[in-house]
Amino acid sequence: MHRNKTQATTVLLTALAPASWGTTYVVTTRLLPPGHPLFAGLMRALPAGLLALVITRVLPRGEWWWKTAVLGVLNIGAMPLLFVAAERLPGGVAATLGAAQPLLVAGLGLAVLHDRPTLWRLAWSVLGVLGVGLVVLGPQARLDAVGVLAGLGHTTTMAGGVVLTKRWGRPAGVGPLTLAGWQLTVGGLLLLPLTLAVERVPQRIDAGAAGGYLWLGSMGGLIAYALWFRGIGRLTVAASAPLVLLSPLVATVIGIAQGESLSPPQALGFALALTALVAAQLGPAARKNTATKEKTFDDAAHDGRRARGHRDGGLQGGRRGEPARTPGAGVVPEAGE
Repeated sequence: MHRNKTQATTVLLTALAPASWGTTYVVTTRLLPPGHPLFAGLMRALPAGLLALVITRVLPRGEWWWKTAVLGVLNIGAMPLLFVAAERLPGGVAATLGAAQPLLVAGLGLAVLHDRPTLWRLAWSVLGVLGVGLVVLGPQARLDAVGVLAGLGHTTTMAGGVVLTKRWGRPAGVGPLTLAGWQLTVGGLLLLPLTLAVERVPQRIDAGAAGGYLWLGSMGGLIAYALWFRGIGRLTVAASAPLVLLSPLVATVIGIAQGESLSPPQALGFALALTALVAAQLGPAARKNTATKEKTFDDAAHDGRRARGHRDGGLQGGRRGEPARTPGAGVVPEAGE
């Protein structure tokens, strides 16, 4: 029972990340200066990443320099692809492309992690995508080839980031806040020259825009990614991937709160997507296999980390007030704290 309670808490905390990402559209359209999506992405990533570095005062070492660069590009730096999709496609179409991430994660997880998804979770992932499609796709939805390719590209990079984050874990003693700070900084530094070359800084940033940037960088940036990486470390990829369905669902709820209404097919799709999200976590096959798979990945990561020792470049100095962790003391590198 304690394991089930801990699992449920981990799922709920991890779900806060895609739920907060679902607020990005309304924040962008209502508060931010129009025509500056790259600057918004920059403000979401770089200040939050630098703040995390100041707080933790931990830098990568050894192979974690290039691993952080790869993860930063996949999870943060590829954000311009999402902006291209948002500009060339209706928001609903772009959201549906993003909802395909659980299926991509399942395929990449099988190839990279040898994690075979259960039929239960795979079926509900497909139904979840169909549900989101019913919610956001209408007869007027237009498809642009470049926009579709960009949207699928962003979804694929995020899926790759999820799988590689699970594959590599993180250095012993390094928390999810530190890992998020590394990647946000890398992604922000990648977006900085692109933003200055293409958009530059908006001429006017009022109080509302400042609040929007603050929200994107804090809850939508540092906090969300820290919770997301924590969850990826503790959950199997098959359990964490369906949570991204929350993003378009939250955006839909916000629209309803602003006076929008759902047609019967949209209401059916919303119910189907929400059911798929819950069923992927609570299904009998998931309950039977979760503990075994998580133990397998955690044990493998722990054994590999112990064998590599300091050669992997774990931690450059501990965080203030945090004691060093002892290998084998019940904390594995992948498990977020």
